[in-house]
Amino acid sequence: MRRYTRLDAAQRRAAVVEAALSCIARGGIQDFTVDKVCAEAGISRGLIGHHFGSMSALLAAAYGHMYDQVALTAVSASADQSRLGRVLALLFSPDLFNRDALNIWLTLWGQASVTPELRDEHRRQYAEYRRNMTEAIAEAATANGRHVDAAALALTLICLIDGLGVQHCVEPATMSGDLALQNCRDLLLPYVGPF
Repeated sequence: MRRYTRLDAAQRRAAVVEAALSCIARGGIQDFTVDKVCAEAGISRGLIGHHFGSMSALLAAAYGHMYDQVALTAVSASADQSRLGRVLALLFSPDLFNRDALNIWLTLWGQASVTPELRDEHRRQYAEYRRNMTEAIAEAATANGRHVDAAALALTLICLIDGLGVQHCVEPATMSGDLALQNCRDLLLPYVGPF
């Protein structure tokens, strides 16, 4: 049995979010229960309500945390590539393109359709993701003197990225990060040129 430890409110919230993500990575939404998250975090049941108000709000916080981790990883990405090249290399890096992380994303996306707090967080975060991808595509195309509908191409690219993630989760041996990255480059090259 875990011993309870004293943390300040921000540390405790972060620990609960990490515990929730661990539970989801291990067993999907079925393992996202009050009892399992509390056991993983080493907290009493009342602290979830105290810090988040509800399990739905905790799920939304976990979603936001996943996007924050992508943003933090992006800060350390190599500046030797174009912005589009950096974004794609990041998305298919072992830190982000791995079965645990992708299982979490798939679970969160599946719950977004039935959990209002999560749906709101998804809309906010995904809009920012699409905007960033659109800008990166537009920059690459402009650098090569090409004109593209960057927003439409970004949406197509994001759908491809998501599908590649599903394939990696279901059959990791058939879809490595390197192959997924090459698929995205193959899609973009005729439209934006080399990047």
